Amino acid sequence: MKPVAEREIRASFVNCTKGEVKRLAVPKDLGTRPWDDLDFLGWQDPSSPSRAYLVAEQGDRLVGVALRRAAPNAGHVRRSMCSLCLTTHTGDGVSLMTARRAGGSGDSVGAYICTDLACSLYLRGKKDVGIGGRMPESLTLEEKITRTAANLSEFLQKVTA
Repeated sequence: MKPVAEREIRASFVNCTKGEVKRLAVPKDLGTRPWDDLDFLGWQDPSSPSRAYLVAEQGDRLVGVALRRAAPNAGHVRRSMCSLCLTTHTGDGVSLMTARRAGGSGDSVGAYICTDLACSLYLRGKKDVGIGGRMPESLTLEEKITRTAANLSEFLQKVTA
C-alpha cells in the first residue's frame, strides 16, 4: 500500500457521516507504518475497543470503512480463522467486525477479521501469531497476498453495494 495522509484517510470513508469522520481517531504513527508490507491500513480506536477502522486501495481510490467489534467472548480458547488472511488465533485474536452499508440503508455486513487488523503482517511473517497460527500452504507469498486482497475486496464490495 502506498503511504496515505490523514486528509486522504478521512476523505475515504464510505459508511460514516461527516461528523463521524471528523471525530474518528486517525493513527498518530502514519509516518512510521511499514507501508510496503501493508495490503490495507487497519487500526482500533484507542478510546473505544469496540471501534475499528480499515482503509484500502480499491482500483484508483481509497475506501475506508468504520467497523464495530462484537463483544469479546470471555474464556474463548478454541481457534478462530480470519476470513481475510486465513490466520488462526486463539482467544480473542479474531473478532466479528461489522460495518454499516454505505448509503444509509441501515443494513450491515460482517466478517471475522484479526482483532488487531494486522493481517498483512501475519501473512508476511512480520508478526508472530504463535504455533499453528499459519497453516502450511503450497501457495507463494504473492498468491497469498492476492487471495487476501480478493477477500478484502469482496468484503468492501458488500459494504459499498
